[in-house]
Amino acid sequence: MDTNLSQTIDILSSGEGCDARYDASIKEMLADKQVLARILKYTLDEFKDIDIDTIIMNIDEPQVSAVRMEPGHTNTEKIHKMSEEDVILGEGKIIYDIRFTVYCGDEPIKILINIEAQKSTDPSKLGYHLDNRILYYLGRMVSAQKEVEFAKSEYDNLKAVRSIWICMDTADDEDSINRIRFVQETLYGKEMQLSDIDKVQGVIIRLRNNEAVETSKNVLIAMLEELLRNDSSDVKKRKLSEKYGLIMNTDTERRINTMCNLSEALIERTLEQGKEEKTIELIRTFMINGGSEAMAKKLLNVTDEQIAMARSKKEL
Repeated sequence: MDTNLSQTIDILSSGEGCDARYDASIKEMLADKQVLARILKYTLDEFKDIDIDTIIMNIDEPQVSAVRMEPGHTNTEKIHKMSEEDVILGEGKIIYDIRFTVYCGDEPIKILINIEAQKSTDPSKLGYHLDNRILYYLGRMVSAQKEVEFAKSEYDNLKAVRSIWICMDTADDEDSINRIRFVQETLYGKEMQLSDIDKVQGVIIRLRNNEAVETSKNVLIAMLEELLRNDSSDVKKRKLSEKYGLIMNTDTERRINTMCNLSEALIERTLEQGKEEKTIELIRTFMINGGSEAMAKKLLNVTDEQIAMARSKKEL
């Protein structure tokens, strides 16, 4: 059976837009229910004692899926990224990477989940501190519930929100999972029983960017690092299946193939760019030392375009 992933990303021969398509393929891979279920199980207390299959069955809200899914696509293996754009009058618009609903407990409790794939946590690169952005996203997920999950002053109908950030630039010894949440502190007198302050939580999962590092002792980090590693699709599928129990159904398998193909295309393009830069530098050095354009073309077997690029790099 053909599934919706096969129509999600085209593998184009051109390198143009390859980075953006690779980023999109990572988000599609993270949107696989098998991956999401493991993220929820190993980061949120509500799911730590629930088996993976049960979590998968409770991901997403049937009526939302029925309305939001494109005609002809199923919802058995892929969550629909419900309303990625969050627009609130007077507050502007933000776009979520992955956003979905999940239920837990004997009397199903609805939780709104947002997952973001983040390349860097470095404030000097981002221009802000990541924890501030997470707090902003959580605030928007709360305020967006007005007139959707509750009306007027029915604040007890407020649904729990979780914003989970997967960051990919951590040093070899910095793999970690950190939680942001409200903590009650009694400053004077008898402690109050505030049972709902856990409704707002953020989680930061820090993955290491060195692929040669030894396997993480945390099973979720180890699985995510394996998922994003630059292995061939066959190797990746085997490891994810044997080590972490992912079932290679049609949808999951196609997502992995797409991500691996785009990763290989990026690597090849980077190598080609490196070769081209070395050629341009060789031409430039040759001509600085008295070589003519005609001699460069003959001896170095280069093109007029490459010679022009060498001239523009630094005036000869």
